[in-house]
Amino acid sequence: MFPRSRFRRLRKSRKFRDLVSESHLDVGDLVYPVFVDENLKEKKEIEEMPGQYTYPIGAELLKLTEEVVDLKIPAIILFGVPSYKDPFGTSAYMKEGVVQKAIKEIKGVSGEDLILIGDLCLCEYTDHGHCGILKNGKVDNDETLKVYGKIAVSLAEAGIDMIAPSGMMDGMVMAIRDALDREGFSEIPIMSYATKYSTVLYTPFRYAAQSAPKFGDRSSYQMDIRNSDEAIREARADIEEGADIVMVKPSFLDIIYRIKKELQFPTATYCVSGEYVMLKCSAKFLDEKRNVMEYHICRKRAGADIIITYYAKELAKWLAE
Repeated sequence: MFPRSRFRRLRKSRKFRDLVSESHLDVGDLVYPVFVDENLKEKKEIEEMPGQYTYPIGAELLKLTEEVVDLKIPAIILFGVPSYKDPFGTSAYMKEGVVQKAIKEIKGVSGEDLILIGDLCLCEYTDHGHCGILKNGKVDNDETLKVYGKIAVSLAEAGIDMIAPSGMMDGMVMAIRDALDREGFSEIPIMSYATKYSTVLYTPFRYAAQSAPKFGDRSSYQMDIRNSDEAIREARADIEEGADIVMVKPSFLDIIYRIKKELQFPTATYCVSGEYVMLKCSAKFLDEKRNVMEYHICRKRAGADIIITYYAKELAKWLAE
């Protein structure tokens, strides 16, 4: 007896497969990370991340902006490398800080065509490389929150469209929301790095952003790789504090799935530098286009609404084919 249900009926052509596909990856889902370094005179390839660059403020950054807009990528997230670092990360909230200047320049070119997201942390701006203010050799959570509020207001004054706090301090969303609202920026949304794990997968980024800690590691404030229930508690707390979007970093499929299913909230994920490098290295043995497409579609299938990825430009081109 032959089967009544033949799953292959709806797999027999590309049009049939597209008609019934459950998950869709679209250029509108993508965010491109951009590194801006005020110490540079011309763009520089990141040795640890082949095909990725750090940009000086100026013509090359604006050319990149125009390329991103032309590809219809809706947003970029900015990371800054300042010329001055100190124990308190004061460059992060200077009126003429590296990201603040970049925001003003990019806005002059992109207008409303591009959402500018400002990563908010201290690791790139402190001379010790940790994500907060140190006290007796440890990060002081509550003192750090005061500085995060200053940075948020500074980015808002420069014209940022969204703020993405990544430092994993307890109460950071509430502190930033209060600071923004107090200064008249209640319309600026917060995309919180709600579940950011402590992992080796950030290593290439730390070279690019010059943000590696000078001593110890970040395991006392970033999440333990072994935990998933804790991720739900972290994300729920950020939602209660006023986050508009929660993020999973790195793009762990089980965590994306749980957060989207259990919390039913706008969910972003970050395919981090280590994931990018693994995909690049595998291109020697696998079809890069197909591998990268499959990788990112799986993040959508797990429940991600937004994908921050170093492959955003390539994906935009492939999706347009």
